[in-house]
Amino acid sequence: MGVGKSTVGHLLAERLGAGYRDTDDDIVAAQNRTIAEIFVEEGEAAFRAIEKQAVREALAGYDGVLALGGGAVLDQDTRALLAGQRVVYLSMDVEEAVKRTGLNAARPLLAINPRKQWRELMEARRHLYEEVATAVVATDGRTPEEVTQAALDALELKEA
Repeated sequence: MGVGKSTVGHLLAERLGAGYRDTDDDIVAAQNRTIAEIFVEEGEAAFRAIEKQAVREALAGYDGVLALGGGAVLDQDTRALLAGQRVVYLSMDVEEAVKRTGLNAARPLLAINPRKQWRELMEARRHLYEEVATAVVATDGRTPEEVTQAALDALELKEA
C-alpha cells in the first residue's frame, strides 16, 4: 500500500512501449463500487474471491504491465499463476509508508492502529511477495523514475 505500484507501473509501461492495467481498477469497474465498499459490505473473503478471478482473467488475456493489489499473493492459485512471469516486488519500510500514505483509514485493512497493522500485514505477506518475485526493488527514498529504472535493470529489460 502506497509503495507506488500505479505510478511505477505506468512509467514501466511507457518506457517499455506497453499497456498498463491494474486489477484493483478492474475490480472497481466490474463491481461498480470501491474496494473499501466491497470490504465493508461483503467482507475480506468475498473481496479476495473477486480479486482472485480478476487476476486470473488479467493474466490470461493481457500482455502488458499488470499491477496487482497487495493481497493478491495471499491466494495459492494466484501465486501459482505468477510462477514463470516477470514479477517485481516493490518494497518499503513502515516509515516510508507513513510518509507516502499517512496510513489513513481509507485503506480498509489499516483502519485501527495503522502502523501496527501495516507491520503485521508485511510480516504475514513479505515471504509471499518474495516467493513470487523475479526481482525485489526497494522504493525507500527513491523517485518513481529511479524505482522504474531499478525495475528495468533488475529484470534486464530494454526500453522500447
